[in-house]
Formats: sequence, structure tokens, C-alpha cells
Amino acid sequence: MSGRLTVIGLGPGNADQVTPEATRAVAEASYFYGYKPYLDRLELRSDQTRIASDNREELARSNEALAKAAEGHNVAVVSGGDPGVFAMAAAVCEAIEAGPAEWRDIDLAVVPGVTAMLAVAARIGAPLGHDFCAISLSDNLKPWDLIELRLLAAAGAGFVIALYNPISKARPWQLGRAFECLKAILPGTTPVIFGRAAGRPDERIEVYLLANADASKADMATCIIIGSPETRIIKRGERPVLVYTPRSASGSKK
Repeated sequence: MSGRLTVIGLGPGNADQVTPEATRAVAEASYFYGYKPYLDRLELRSDQTRIASDNREELARSNEALAKAAEGHNVAVVSGGDPGVFAMAAAVCEAIEAGPAEWRDIDLAVVPGVTAMLAVAARIGAPLGHDFCAISLSDNLKPWDLIELRLLAAAGAGFVIALYNPISKARPWQLGRAFECLKAILPGTTPVIFGRAAGRPDERIEVYLLANADASKADMATCIIIGSPETRIIKRGERPVLVYTPRSASGSKK
């Protein structure tokens, strides 16, 4: 007997940014697998069970959840942000591909959520108003040389770049190195947005220029958006600045 597995995106942390679809999926599931801080955001009933695991145990978590669903249960795997953006949906798909044939018969659904770059962008204006890309700076699952190659290619092509997983205690130098790479291509006046915990009580949104962007101001709760040469800052007196990237592009670098 095959059950159901739903991969649920809980958004960036503000309860108002959890979608109605995600709320319904939580109400319907019986077993919840996820990183403990994400599971702690759920208000579960007495008949619902949470199974927490560490942040870097995505594949093991997926295997456990799929095995439980294969027994006929309604299972949820929870993610912060959107589960398809550097998160659990890919790990679940990877587990299904490598796992037993019966896992391919499980009823699988992915419920989208508000991802960090969208929450940060909404707080500051419209920095993603034109073409953009997202790059994770974590080199746990890919080599740093590949990350640098992608950073240089994206900056050279004029993309706004959203950086996920910018820095941690185990990876203290990558963000500083990323800024060095980008400074070789982008103007020093390029806006850089540090968006920490967007939508939560401890939110901090700060705007710098690439020339003086300081990697030490970021942590793992920070999503960083680096503008393109087209991206602009609008000063508004006493009000916070707006940062936006025009809908059109000249194709030239400033």
C-alpha cells in the first residue's frame, strides 16, 4: 500500500507568508520530517508526529520520509522558503531516483513557498525587476571553482544575483571571495542588499555599494542580492531607500 508524501514550503518565517495551500497540506499530514527549527514553526495536533533531524541530513531525511509514505501514511517533508530552491524537493527527488521501485508509486506533491530572495526584494523595492539568477555559495555539494565560474558568468551577462547560504562558521571566507570576484566585473557603485530574516521580528535589511560591501555583516539567515549595472537606488529623504532594476536593459555596462 502506497501513501502520500508532500514537500511543503513554509516561507521565510513570517506566518502571514505561509500560503493557504501549505496550511492545508500541514493539516492533512500525519508525520512531519524536517530540520528542527522549521518543524518548531508548526502548531501540530496531538495526532500528528514530528521527526526532526540536522540541517545537513537532507538525503537521510528524504529516505526516512519516503519509507514511511510507502507504508501507507500521509507524510510531509517541510522546508523553509520554497522547497524547490536549494531545499528539500530536490533531495526527495534524488532519493526517489536512487531508491526502491515502490517509491516511484508514492503520491508526491510539492507545495511552493515564498523564497528568501522574494521576501528580501519585496522589502526594498524591486531589485529583481529584470533578469536575475540565484546561486548558493555553499561548496558542500559542488566545488568552489564552479561557484566562481557561475558568479563571473552571471555578472558578465548582466544578471542581478541572489546569493543563498552566503556564510557560516564552517565556511567563513566564501562570501568575501565572491565579492572580490564580482568587483573585477561590476562597478563599485553596484547596489548590494543584505536581507536578514526578512519578515521576522529580527529582520534587518541594509543596502551597501559593492565597493564597501562587508562580508562580516552576513550570516546563514541572510540572503544577499547583488544588482546589475542597471540597478538603481532611489533616495527618499526620511523614508528608506528603494532599490530597483528597470524592466528594460541597455545591454551596456556603466
